[in-house]
Amino acid sequence: MTVIVRDFLPSDAEAWVRVRRAALPCMVTTPEQVRRDLADAHPDKRFRLLVAEEDGEVIGTAQVGIAYETPEPGQGFCNPYTHPDKVGRGAGSLLVRTAEEYLAGVGAVAVHTWVLDGPAHRAFAERRGYVASRTAHFLHLDLTKCTLPPLQGVPAGVELLTAADFEGDPRPLFEADAETTSDEPSDTPSELADYEDWLRTTWGRPGFDHGLTSVVVVEGQVAAFSVAETDGLTRYSSGMTGTRRAFRGRGLAKLAKNDSLHRARAAGYTDAYTGNDAGNGPMLAINHWFGYTICATEVRHVHRLA
Repeated sequence: MTVIVRDFLPSDAEAWVRVRRAALPCMVTTPEQVRRDLADAHPDKRFRLLVAEEDGEVIGTAQVGIAYETPEPGQGFCNPYTHPDKVGRGAGSLLVRTAEEYLAGVGAVAVHTWVLDGPAHRAFAERRGYVASRTAHFLHLDLTKCTLPPLQGVPAGVELLTAADFEGDPRPLFEADAETTSDEPSDTPSELADYEDWLRTTWGRPGFDHGLTSVVVVEGQVAAFSVAETDGLTRYSSGMTGTRRAFRGRGLAKLAKNDSLHRARAAGYTDAYTGNDAGNGPMLAINHWFGYTICATEVRHVHRLA
């Protein structure tokens, strides 16, 4: 049996999702989303999707590119996953080697990756020169069994809207996203500055559910929001919950997220997921308040290229 690595084809999308869900069940994605992520990627991202194939079967995947929104140049990324039933066949090693060669060729000086927090996964990364950095958690909430906090009354001067209310002009949401994203803990902090790129890759994502994304407006200004991403079936994910700096400490993130979760359950979604940097205590506290529990942990690793 021979394992090869090649570029992703649109016909691989179903297999891609199958491998990703097996390796990381808390990841919410769809075949359409995978295709669009590649098609809509900014040129500076140098985005590439790789698949590892064994005798015609896709058994591994990797997202590869440059973190073009970070101010430090040359920061590459590679996130490889192998189907748990197919480990030990060289797919992961071949994906990483192919990705590193590609990234070095397009100017990367470092490669960042997320590694599942288990002895075998961490040893795999360490053998290849990757050094552990920050930790992040995936969290899960069973919407069929949990008791969500009751919907709260909206204070005077505050409106509770959805992203669908901004269809005519989403720029206020872009500005709020840019401010909160810049405060996110990260080894490669992002600076969102390209509105057209945001419209294409965030606002226009197939999984971005405008009707389930809740937005808190205070005296006409977007103050907080909770982005909803879904698979259109049963799985819902909080893509980002944030509050602009001038409005923090008033419980507005809770207000937005609670509203979005209630909407998601009413729409028939059964499983809610979210992700948190382990050092983001305030957001972890909010998620524990809702009843989320940790379902997986990943550790960020970095490898400096020669």
